[in-house]
Amino acid sequence: MQDASILFQYFTSITEKQRDQFSQLGSLYQDWNEKINVISRKDIDNIYINHVLHSLGIAKVMIFNKGAQVMDVGTGGGFPGIPLAILFPEAEFHLVDSIGKKITVVKEVAASLGLKNVTADQIRAEQVKNKYDFVVSRAVTRMKEFYGWVDNKIKPKSTHSLDNGILYLKGGDLDEELNELKRPYSLYELPNYFKEEYFETKKVVYMPVH
Repeated sequence: MQDASILFQYFTSITEKQRDQFSQLGSLYQDWNEKINVISRKDIDNIYINHVLHSLGIAKVMIFNKGAQVMDVGTGGGFPGIPLAILFPEAEFHLVDSIGKKITVVKEVAASLGLKNVTADQIRAEQVKNKYDFVVSRAVTRMKEFYGWVDNKIKPKSTHSLDNGILYLKGGDLDEELNELKRPYSLYELPNYFKEEYFETKKVVYMPVH
């Protein structure tokens, strides 16, 4: 299995506590994955590049402020929410998924790492009552459908460098899919930030909501 050192090449100003938390992620997910399969078996050895570093691609686009409220929709085992919560301990992260056993893993991993800024619920995004500065996700569905789930979950007042909206991790050629919505968007190519082959076609899609 890879270790967390790959992360520290790209995020050089993190604290000793954050280094320790990131270093624990691999073994925590390995243990939990044997009980509840949240990462494909062949992928668990690549957890630090394919899951943790990929999640942190969002952090190359957006530095979340102290007190920022972020919802991770379709979090699965906790991606991108858990790595982002480690990196931004003063922001609040709400991780949601419709599958209960995945939320069990999220809660256990967050507790093991001592993450006080993570809440996790088994709920569909459409049923969430709160509003957030940003909604993040890793390619759970086409953007048009996703936008319909979350467009009314975004606070109108922005306090970040980008206006409040969606930060979506996705790969491949996205122009056709994104143009279905007829809304402005920006693409951030992850190979501009990370040199690993895995990121060759990977992007962060940013879509303001208001």
